Amino acid sequence: MSSDLGAPPAVTRRLGYLLKHAQLRLAELAEPLYAPLGITGRQLALLTLFGAGPALSQQEGAARLGIDRTTMVALVDELEDKELVRREVAPGDRRKRLVTLTGEGERVRAAGEEVTRHAEALLLAPLAEEDAERLRAALHRVVRGE
Repeated sequence: MSSDLGAPPAVTRRLGYLLKHAQLRLAELAEPLYAPLGITGRQLALLTLFGAGPALSQQEGAARLGIDRTTMVALVDELEDKELVRREVAPGDRRKRLVTLTGEGERVRAAGEEVTRHAEALLLAPLAEEDAERLRAALHRVVRGE
């Protein structure tokens, strides 16, 4: 387990340590569950983003996820190679490419969301349901700076 490294309490009580190792533990739980879908957690994040509403450009997607445009192009290339997304020229701007999910991309996104819920439930299993919801709410506020 990634979080059981034998570090002293002076380290293991630090918020950065706890957040990092919680994320690593979630990845340990989720990534093997994504493998049968032929995707990674990072690829699922893109499918979720591009499947969540009106079509976005690669540049808009990169900005929303906080990644550079070059990385976004490479990630969309991977998804396009798997026939999970397609790029379309934006109406009114031939330079802009909108990313949309294919039918298979939508199927994989939906299945991936179910896998994510399962992995998160496994991660949070040691907590009472109310504590798990409080943790989610608190982290949401922290991430948003509220």
